[in-house]
Amino acid sequence: MEERIKKLQASLQEESLGAYLVTDSYNLRYMTGFTGTSGLALVTTKNAYFITDFRYTEQAKLQCQGYEVIEAGGSASHSSPLRLIQELLQENGVNQLGYEEQHVTVAQFDDFENVLEVQLVPASGMIEVLRQIKDADEINKIKKACEITDKAFEYILGYIKPGISEIDIANTLDFKMREFGASGISFDTIVASGKRSAMPHGVATDKLIANHELITIDFGCYYQGYCSDMTRTVAVGQVDSTLEKIYQIVYDANRMAQEALKPGMTGQELDAIARDYIESQGYGKNFGHSLGHSIGLEVHEAPMAGPNSKNILKADQFITDEPGIYLENLGGVRIEDDLLIHEDGNEYITKSPRELIVL
Repeated sequence: MEERIKKLQASLQEESLGAYLVTDSYNLRYMTGFTGTSGLALVTTKNAYFITDFRYTEQAKLQCQGYEVIEAGGSASHSSPLRLIQELLQENGVNQLGYEEQHVTVAQFDDFENVLEVQLVPASGMIEVLRQIKDADEINKIKKACEITDKAFEYILGYIKPGISEIDIANTLDFKMREFGASGISFDTIVASGKRSAMPHGVATDKLIANHELITIDFGCYYQGYCSDMTRTVAVGQVDSTLEKIYQIVYDANRMAQEALKPGMTGQELDAIARDYIESQGYGKNFGHSLGHSIGLEVHEAPMAGPNSKNILKADQFITDEPGIYLENLGGVRIEDDLLIHEDGNEYITKSPRELIVL
């Protein structure tokens, strides 16, 4: 964590800020390693403090390396975390405090203004920028999450059959991911079959699986705080020839984007590779979402790969590759993989088969 503290302190100097108040839970996890539910971090240009209550003090001392852990609230000598922060700001000679305006409520901001005697500077995104480039430990955790996801998908292929419900498939996937080592699911598992597969985010229902239809399954898990996110579309028996056609188009678009991905291109350029191909096949209006996003502590985080994504893609970033075509009253196809960008290209981290699987 010391290296992350140093990077944030360097950013503070670049932005002429005396300190940064971390309140978002994901940013707290990234900056401190803290996995509890109650805490604040204050990073100045010289020091780093973690403030929590009695319940988490010992845990914070173990997890928050590089931070001075201070108890506040309850029976602690500092009854108010914000008043403690004001004291620390004064001790450090801070006049301008960066805060995460995108992650505070109006009530919290009112408290800031009432207690903190400094200039409050909206500065969301400073930590998110650091989070975009993954270190070796983060990469290994995401790889493990993807491995668990692949293993659960392999299991579910032998479980799916006509007559079981979408919810049954979703619940079984969730259970298997935990059984294989996940700490939880990274989002509500999507299982959409038949005509419902034309819904990009069709949550699982009690609809029963039937022959001659597609099933789109979008799912992922957490492993030690880091996410996976994968989508596969499978067929139950022979399906309509139009569905077979769009499956091949989506498959080709996924592969074309993966083959082109390299550091230095923009998210917009990557998106265009898949989008232009799908448009050339006559289905541009049926691909209504971005090609991808990054993953990490959150299942959707920067950088993005969409029609308006100007961000430059870099080595050691993850990006999803998830083209799709959705035909109302017929069905839809999406294939999503997690890609890790290398200096000389990229690699598929999700390994499950991409070719159409007929059950």
